[in-house]
Amino acid sequence: MAAGAPAERPQPALTPPARRSPGFLSKMAASSGRSGRRLWAALVPAALLCLAARAAEEPSTADFDVRPGGEVHSFSRSLGDYTCTFTYSAQGGTNEQWQMNIGVSEDNLFFSCSVWRPQGKSYLFFTQFKAEVKGAKIEYAMAYSQAAAGGQSDIPLKQEEFEITETTVSHREGKFRFELSKLMIVAKTPHDEL
Repeated sequence: MAAGAPAERPQPALTPPARRSPGFLSKMAASSGRSGRRLWAALVPAALLCLAARAAEEPSTADFDVRPGGEVHSFSRSLGDYTCTFTYSAQGGTNEQWQMNIGVSEDNLFFSCSVWRPQGKSYLFFTQFKAEVKGAKIEYAMAYSQAAAGGQSDIPLKQEEFEITETTVSHREGKFRFELSKLMIVAKTPHDEL
């Protein structure tokens, strides 16, 4: 390298040679005119729609009250093509705050739904319960008499106390011992095989 000659700056290794050429840069600068504005005007709303659609697919948690009184109540949430509905009847005490969490796996193969009392054990006397998923088929489900909270562990119901079908988890008449604090469901979504 000759003394006094400007040092040549190395180009970034990942930049394709065509993008380093002065012709490429002048073409990019020229596209910022009227046609470039039209392109941006079309791309920005499309990008926002994609972001909104993706946000709608994010897992969500919703609070709801489980109300005693012997009446049948339902709480439902949807995410895309999938819905989870919790239906119950309970007696005793006062309203309890519960939560429902729904989500879809990143590969869109599984839909999950959890219904639970965040404080752990429910003090209500459940006469019936059913959690139902729509748009997917249950692969795994479990019901608990106590949810893990405050140093306590999950305590599952005995297998004979509840039943699982392709789309529901529900109490088993005559076997269910009236205690419920948590339900978990993982369901397989329909997808096209390649």
